[in-house]
Amino acid sequence: MLTRQEPPVIKLGHVNGAYGLQGWLKVYSDTQPRENIAAYDALLLKQSGIWQLWEVANGRRHGRHVVLKLQGCDDRTQAERLKGAEIAIKRDQLPKLSEVGQYYWTDLIGLTVENLAGESFGVIDHLLRTGANDVLVVRSEQEYLIPYVWGQVVREVDLATKRMWVDWEMDY
Repeated sequence: MLTRQEPPVIKLGHVNGAYGLQGWLKVYSDTQPRENIAAYDALLLKQSGIWQLWEVANGRRHGRHVVLKLQGCDDRTQAERLKGAEIAIKRDQLPKLSEVGQYYWTDLIGLTVENLAGESFGVIDHLLRTGANDVLVVRSEQEYLIPYVWGQVVREVDLATKRMWVDWEMDY
């Protein structure tokens, strides 16, 4: 049985609907800051299980959302057809990270988390952005919230073995 595999993509947000009459899209962006989604030359949009590449003509922040103008999306009707589409980029479009301890969130999701005593917390489900620092949401039989503070709490990350070691106790 043959299955069609999805290309490796990094999801950045989704289309909320049309904006204006000229084919602009109102999008929800998971990038930080939100308007960074408009900085890419091209975006992948997924509808009905199919990814399609679109060139970005323009974009800017608009309140809590971002508005984007894509090449070839020239009127409100075309924009409305894209409502609900997932927005992503190819992995190689991400800027290279230079500092030790810097990782894209997408790289951390799915890692097994252990403390220095060898106790396993479970697997990173997602991360939360807070005012003070980001927080790892780790799930197994229960949920653990572990601050992502490099060097103090997060001691080591090994993407090859999909593991993270933290200086954190099970009963915190």
